[in-house]
Amino acid sequence: MIKIKTTILIAATVFTAISCSNNKGITAKNGSSQKRNVSQMELPFKMPEIQIPKFKTDTLNIVDFGAVPNTEELCTTAINTAISKCSESGGGVVVIPQGLWTTGPIKMKSNVNLHTQNGAYISFTADLKQYQLIESYFEGNKVIRCESPIMGVDLVNIAITGQGIFDGNGSNWRPVKIGKMTANQWSELVNSGGVLSKDRKIWYPSQGAYTGNEEREKLPKTPTTANMEPYKQALRPVMVSFVNCKKLLLDGVTFQNSPAWNVNPLMCEHLTLRNLTIRNPWYSQNGDGLDLESCRIGQVTNCRFDVGDDAICIKSGKDKEGRDRGKPTELFVITDCVVYHAHGGFVIGSEMSGGVRDIFVKNLTFNGTDCGLRFKSVRGRGGVVENIWMEDIRMNNIPTDAINFNLYYFGKSLSEDKLTGEVTVVKETVSESTPVFKNMYFKNIYVNGAAQALKIMGIPEMPVENIQFQNMIIRSDVGIQMNYASKIDFKNLDLRLDKPGIAVSFSNSQNVTIEKVTAVGENQMFWVGGASTKDISLKTNGKKMTFDKDIKVLESIKDEVKLIE
Repeated sequence: MIKIKTTILIAATVFTAISCSNNKGITAKNGSSQKRNVSQMELPFKMPEIQIPKFKTDTLNIVDFGAVPNTEELCTTAINTAISKCSESGGGVVVIPQGLWTTGPIKMKSNVNLHTQNGAYISFTADLKQYQLIESYFEGNKVIRCESPIMGVDLVNIAITGQGIFDGNGSNWRPVKIGKMTANQWSELVNSGGVLSKDRKIWYPSQGAYTGNEEREKLPKTPTTANMEPYKQALRPVMVSFVNCKKLLLDGVTFQNSPAWNVNPLMCEHLTLRNLTIRNPWYSQNGDGLDLESCRIGQVTNCRFDVGDDAICIKSGKDKEGRDRGKPTELFVITDCVVYHAHGGFVIGSEMSGGVRDIFVKNLTFNGTDCGLRFKSVRGRGGVVENIWMEDIRMNNIPTDAINFNLYYFGKSLSEDKLTGEVTVVKETVSESTPVFKNMYFKNIYVNGAAQALKIMGIPEMPVENIQFQNMIIRSDVGIQMNYASKIDFKNLDLRLDKPGIAVSFSNSQNVTIEKVTAVGENQMFWVGGASTKDISLKTNGKKMTFDKDIKVLESIKDEVKLIE
């Protein structure tokens, strides 16, 4: 665990509580206001106006359709009938009142605002018979999965609003790894039933879940919704699935305890997600918070995340299928969010084969998040990630990297020099399957404790390119390490190392400029290596530097390094 110090003072951010909504005649127009109006923001790209859904004031109550609260009696028919009647009559509001409601999959319809009152707790049943196998998507590819607890396909003008809680009963679906539980928790889980993997390190809720994950060679060669039925518990759905929908609003509610990913809009346009709480147990397998996948035009604002995998994640399909679909995630503004536990606070990848572009991120806070800003891919993905702006990012107590670029995700492990972080990778031929990360801008980044400040692991045939860092104050154990990067600029960099080491090291990188840098706690300011390194300019903030004492450079590339007074 990172020890917190007071070296950097980061102002606490206070967020307003989720605003209340009127219980009658609810419309999106009268819902909680956005903290930042996108149309009034100065953005670095041309942003279309986000179309927010509007609804008639006609209101239906699920109780009038036979829903019974505070029992285990399923309300599936009542909820879905109310939604269908509302949509068929031209739209309006379907109200879920306060109370505990047990239900199967909720199927949204066009022109419906599903509004949950304060005190409404919607629990999705553990009875797997209620979730039919369907042709769906996961990780960007077409697959057979179970129906999602909340789902909608080819809809327009839809919303889920209010202050209610939707619980996906994910523990009934998810495998659990032994390393993520205490001895007592693990013993209790194993004694509850289920099946252990051969190495007894993974618990599965059923034999079908075990076979579907551990013995895939036993699965049908040509899977269908019929022959995959015995293994359906392995085919975990995302909790909130909207596919090819337009004008979507999610406002104020809590989504928690999902079977797999939590909220996953796919190929949708005009999205407004605000004032949400998205939660999963920290040990939840594939327990992502929000996955925006091949979507365009939208805003995410004033949301809270505490999840078991990546929190705010931008995706666009996987490998050839994603490239062939060719739908990038683009034109999004993400502001004023807080992330607690997650593998990554804000993430792009690794399924980014359709591309990601024109994303503006501002005022995010990460507290105890495993990694802060995370960008990941691997050879074979393809896709272009470009034109990403991030500013006013605060991080506290980050167990790994504050900022990480990893172009070897799921690839074979690399052999790194323990002191410098240098790696040497064989160059491959550039093709459509080569991932590209370029044109990214970081401004006002403040980190109060991380294992490492910044790590860039590019690939030699396509280095991470044109990345600008401005105004960064970072306290960490290890400083900055870069491999296979090009056109990298630092300006106003303040590093405070808790362990003696190299402040900034890079290898096999070109056109690197470091201006106005200070460091405290280091025993070496710069290390420069790699046979392909060239055009390096170093300028500290008033400190005179000399080679060997402050800067160690591979002798064969010494002429490529310039010291600027």
